[in-house]
Amino acid sequence: MLTHKKNDSENACGYCKQRNSAVVYHTRDIFGDDYRINKCNICSAYFLAPQPSAQQLARAYDESYYGEGGEKFKDGLIEKMLDYFGMKRARMICGHLGNKGRILDIGCGNGKFLSFVKKQGDFEIYGIEKEGGSAKRAAKIPGIHLKTGMLERNDFAAESLDAVTLFQVFEHLAEPQQTIEIIIEILKRGGVLAISFPNIGSFQSCVFKGKWLHLDPPRHLFFFDPDDFKKKMSAFGFEMIREKYFSVEYNPFGMQQSLLNCILKKREVLYETLKGNKEYVKEFSKANLLFQNLFFKLSAPLFIISDAVESAFRKGATVEFVMKKK
Repeated sequence: MLTHKKNDSENACGYCKQRNSAVVYHTRDIFGDDYRINKCNICSAYFLAPQPSAQQLARAYDESYYGEGGEKFKDGLIEKMLDYFGMKRARMICGHLGNKGRILDIGCGNGKFLSFVKKQGDFEIYGIEKEGGSAKRAAKIPGIHLKTGMLERNDFAAESLDAVTLFQVFEHLAEPQQTIEIIIEILKRGGVLAISFPNIGSFQSCVFKGKWLHLDPPRHLFFFDPDDFKKKMSAFGFEMIREKYFSVEYNPFGMQQSLLNCILKKREVLYETLKGNKEYVKEFSKANLLFQNLFFKLSAPLFIISDAVESAFRKGATVEFVMKKK
């Protein structure tokens, strides 16, 4: 376990960097480090406090995070399902653009989404990914222009991109406000911004609190209630064209793993098992891991149905917005 160093920035909001907040609840990461979830009284964001150190983040994003070998998950069926969802997103984005354009995917992972975009027409594909296993895989995608690191000013000319995407990435960013400002600059008028992130106002978040899978400490640094986020983006000059809370890809598993987190002494055991992280799950018996795997497969239909109900009330565990720059 690493200890937090007390400093002035301990209670600084992960979004606006102000120090005026209240504690909502406590959580613990997979390494045994304790955090708080605070709500900022200035910008209304929820954020992780204290802010994780560089050492803690390096450990959280080590090779085990990216999975072993060429894929993140050991189960080929899971990878095929992820490819299916990635292709659906690519078709959705390209459907707003026609058959050509320049697309930037921030946090492009292994680059598969951009490879699916490339197949939809005459698209120039750009990706930004943190240095690590996923970036190494993304670099092998034909035609990709890849940058390792973070989006910075002068990476792209003003109003030079037709679309920017951030799928389950925004909450990882150390400088989210700056990133939004840069996106506004580099996106063309009429250009598309697609973004998805955990819904801190969801049913799962309210029930499981610090045990909720999608908190994912220390990687997820801040969270927005969808209504607050929409107001901010509207003020920046964006028009909402799609809003989606239902996600077979993310939400049912969020319920499954969060339930297990309430039962087991460690969090994310099933998730790490599916990635093949034997070191993390070595203290659990084969029978225990088998039970979790069966629970994962057999309960999936039930939690897909429950997600449909939650999402009808805009309480799904994740949210996806597609908007246009005016």
